[in-house]
Amino acid sequence: METLESLSDALETTGDIQSIVRTMKALSSVSIRQYEQAEDAMADYAHTVELGLIAVLRDRRQAGLPLPDAGGGKGRQALIVIGSDRGLCGGYNDKITRFALSRMGDEPLVLGVIGTRAAARLEAAGRPADVLRSLPGSVEGLSRLVQSMIVDVDRWTRDKGVGEVWLVHNRREGRITAKPQAHRLLPLSDSYLRKLSQAEWPGRSLPLFRMDPEKQMSWLVQQRLFVLIYRALAEALASEHASRLAAMQAAERNIDERRDDLQQLYRLRRQETITRELLDVVSGFEAVSSAD
Repeated sequence: METLESLSDALETTGDIQSIVRTMKALSSVSIRQYEQAEDAMADYAHTVELGLIAVLRDRRQAGLPLPDAGGGKGRQALIVIGSDRGLCGGYNDKITRFALSRMGDEPLVLGVIGTRAAARLEAAGRPADVLRSLPGSVEGLSRLVQSMIVDVDRWTRDKGVGEVWLVHNRREGRITAKPQAHRLLPLSDSYLRKLSQAEWPGRSLPLFRMDPEKQMSWLVQQRLFVLIYRALAEALASEHASRLAAMQAAERNIDERRDDLQQLYRLRRQETITRELLDVVSGFEAVSSAD
């Protein structure tokens, strides 16, 4: 039977947990907004990079040169998986792990994982990461992580014969807090290059560049890679915090129900204790009166 002391301790512990849950809810709410703003801020730069590609490809088309060789399907495949480093976010890592495994064939591939929890699940499934990186704790750390991943991709293509790079991550979509997405980072598809080469320049002044066209193209592809990875990370982190927020809201409801049950039981035990003490006083009084 639970005593008043044990019930009081349980109520105090429940209150502490409730405070932690509320703090995590507040942090997740703020973080979601920050990462959504980071993703939106990258949209303008993404448009600028695309305009640069249009200028270079338009120049090639006017010079009668063919489109750059995309080289799709040549060499090994690489896959980058974005998970999380922290827990308490429901089935966030399970979803992206299952999605990543479904996209892996029997052929050996180079696997890069961002997030230790997703890496642990993939390793348990027999797919250890070739490269493992941790997620930043804030928006300010996204650029450094993206630069590191670009260096990794460059090393894979140069030293490991990788010809195709894919990235998978979770993204918020409506009320769904984590929906897996897949993007091909490299090479650029022929249809995409053709579309850009045939696009009209959005302005009266024609574009002009002085850099060697091949170097300019290589730099723009690298910048497009930066944009894609950055936006994927921002989307994934917003999705992670949305999943954590949903998990904390469910936990808060359970805690409220548990707290109500404990308070009701505490009041019942307290009333029983008071009643028992009153009965002891009455019994003692009657015993003394009978003796007199």
